[in-house]
Amino acid sequence: MLRPCCQKLVTYWEYVRSDIEGRINPASPCMALLPPDHPDRFQLADEVHARPPEALSTPMRATYVAVLLDADQREAERQHLAKVCERFDVEPPAAGVTQFTAQLGTVRLKWERHGEFSGYTVFAPGRSEKPFSEPASSWLPAGWMSAVPGRTIVAAHAKLVPAGDGPPDAALLAEHFGGHIVIGSAIADGAGYAFTDFRIHDDGCARFLLIDRGFTQRQAGRMMQRLFEIEAYRMLALLALPIARRQSPRIVAIEKSLAELTDGIAREDGREEALLHELTRLAAEVESGLSASQFRFGACRAYSELVHMRIDEMREVRLPGLQTIQEFMDRRFAPAVATCTTVSQRLHDLSERVAQASGLLATRVGIARERQNQALLASMDRRAKLQLRLQQTVEGLSVAAIVYYAAGLVGYFAKGAKAAGLRLDPDLVVGLSLPLLAGVVLLALRRARRHLHAPEDPATKLH
Repeated sequence: MLRPCCQKLVTYWEYVRSDIEGRINPASPCMALLPPDHPDRFQLADEVHARPPEALSTPMRATYVAVLLDADQREAERQHLAKVCERFDVEPPAAGVTQFTAQLGTVRLKWERHGEFSGYTVFAPGRSEKPFSEPASSWLPAGWMSAVPGRTIVAAHAKLVPAGDGPPDAALLAEHFGGHIVIGSAIADGAGYAFTDFRIHDDGCARFLLIDRGFTQRQAGRMMQRLFEIEAYRMLALLALPIARRQSPRIVAIEKSLAELTDGIAREDGREEALLHELTRLAAEVESGLSASQFRFGACRAYSELVHMRIDEMREVRLPGLQTIQEFMDRRFAPAVATCTTVSQRLHDLSERVAQASGLLATRVGIARERQNQALLASMDRRAKLQLRLQQTVEGLSVAAIVYYAAGLVGYFAKGAKAAGLRLDPDLVVGLSLPLLAGVVLLALRRARRHLHAPEDPATKLH
């Protein structure tokens, strides 16, 4: 009797202790106090903790590379990561994981898999003698980064350095960005500065300069991660721009053809079949453009929203004489996104207009066909009436013919009777039988006609 009670007390104590420590082991007996878990409960709970920022100490260098991958390159990517992990005697990422962090000698490698791309970030402590002269990726094994599967869409170097006595001067910015126009601001409510020129330099990488005025380590990691994400999402959003530029002349040509076809519909020149064929061709061309571009246009909208979200999270404060990142994006990035959005909307509008014109023309063609069918039915009705009259004429002739042959038979019968000794006049018998024969034939034809036009009996049809 005491053992079950003791077991309950132990179970309750495990639950209380786990609750106090802030964690509940799914395999522990205390989970029996809860209803069964949803299959995705723990995965969904961990989703908000996915891709956490690194804790960075100042000074720090980082290199970020984002590559576009096809579905069949995912396994090759995992194997490539496993090779570098094996070289540094590090446990490689398991199959199916979407993020991985490992210390590879003096540098730290962070890998993240997104929907259509993967991101690699390399962190190296310390600072180089010359700006961006010794990037963090240079500490990886030679040739490993260039052999990463996929196509590079983003490559960037970043530096996290301590602040001086005041805001960075123009000479420092020119030294880091080669005299290009610099965009920057105070970030994190003044806890630091962020600068960039959003250009690809001679080494094939963009550059970001973070100056620490009072970042916490996690805050510094978040700021650097947001800068890399702004660059990545900006480039991914702009993948739709070349498609929009290719589609624009095509859309203008389709709009011109549609206007001409609409005028042809309004003229009612009897070319409905040819116009409908041309409208069908235009509809197929518009749908082809939609299917070839809508994924990228939808991705452009999603990525642009992420860019603005990441900029808002940086909490920029203007510096004298410099554009903020938000202002730069509003002036340079937003119009490109608006172009893609406009082209996408024009394609959808064209699809609707072509469908409306096709429906209108199809209705007109249908009405014309109905008129032709009505004329054909009227012609068939006239022909039926003519056939009826001809049939009635033929019936009259057939009555005369039948009576003629029947009278001949009666004549032969009368002659035979006379030859047998009866006192009959064959001609008189034939003459007297003619009205009777005609009446019988007419009655037989009328009965046959009535039988043909009578409704069919369902019971008779079943038998």
